[in-house]
Amino acid sequence: MSTTNSPGTPPAAPLRLPPTNRPRPAGAPRSRPTTRVSETPIVDCAVYVDGRRQPHVSPDDALSVAVDRGGFVWLGLYEPTQDELDVIADRYELHPLAVEDAVEAHQRPKLERYDDALFMVLKTGRYVEHEQLTATSEVVDTGEVMVFLGAHYVITVRHGDHTGLSELRRRLEDQRELLCLGPSAVLYAVADMVIDTFTDVATAVDEDVDELEASVFSPERTDDIGRLYQLKRELMQLRRAVAPLEVPLTKLAERQIDVIPEAMRSYFRDVLDHALRVRDQVGALDELLSSILQASLARTSLSDNEDTRKISAWAAMVAVPTLITGVYGMNFDFMPELRWRYGYPAVLLLIAVVCSVLYRGFKRNGWL
Repeated sequence: MSTTNSPGTPPAAPLRLPPTNRPRPAGAPRSRPTTRVSETPIVDCAVYVDGRRQPHVSPDDALSVAVDRGGFVWLGLYEPTQDELDVIADRYELHPLAVEDAVEAHQRPKLERYDDALFMVLKTGRYVEHEQLTATSEVVDTGEVMVFLGAHYVITVRHGDHTGLSELRRRLEDQRELLCLGPSAVLYAVADMVIDTFTDVATAVDEDVDELEASVFSPERTDDIGRLYQLKRELMQLRRAVAPLEVPLTKLAERQIDVIPEAMRSYFRDVLDHALRVRDQVGALDELLSSILQASLARTSLSDNEDTRKISAWAAMVAVPTLITGVYGMNFDFMPELRWRYGYPAVLLLIAVVCSVLYRGFKRNGWL
């Protein structure tokens, strides 16, 4: 889609494709409600020419200014509504399917190409601090960043109350050589920041796994099944955010794409390498949690067996006096030693001896 007009020629009306009515999954509910307080979804808008940020330009004129000056516009949005994003989509000729995904959110990480434009979805992650891991603790909070990329524009759409891009924009503006490579430099910076965040989250989760492992194998008797399942579920969120990034990043690093300069491929290869390392780390943590869970279940089963053996041993010792006293409680007139003077002490002594022998035997075999 071309955005260049001849001098003096009014801009042509953007081509709008018919809306789609494809069914969409409802998706998981957001962990936190929307906190947008401004009336506009635009967080920042700037035109960059030769790697330098230009003086303030109205968002309505930013694209035409960027095209005229041979630069690009970076438009940052936060949780726009359908109507708000439709206005921007008309101006930048964004594909309606990509616009729909950007509004609905809850998308799987992916990279899609529409004519000469790209649309990429990235999951973001944040480690939720907690004093003690419980069976209901939230460990990983996820959000999303969508990126529309064209020849003269890059539009970032953020969902979630974390992973702001303002600090990233400031850091990137200090790297003029990188910004000179065009809008794809912003896509690289966003992807790199997301992967770095995942690395921090995985490291923090690793500490929780170590804590659980120490608890499971501690001498004290603990119940860690609920905490293990909860951490495993939270880790699944992180895996769903990291694992699908391999295919999109591979395309950016290896395929010929018009809006991705050749010089940017090495940058995306570096991000891909980091993503693969995080994926492997998350996979290793998941396998370790599975092993710890099995060990916890085995230890619980062993403890139950020990309890059963102890109960059985005590029941066996109680059965001896019960048997003897039950026999002599049948009230027959003719029974052995029934009229003997020392019969009662002898029976008590017999009970004590038999129970002592049973106790020593059970103790020697580890049942008590």
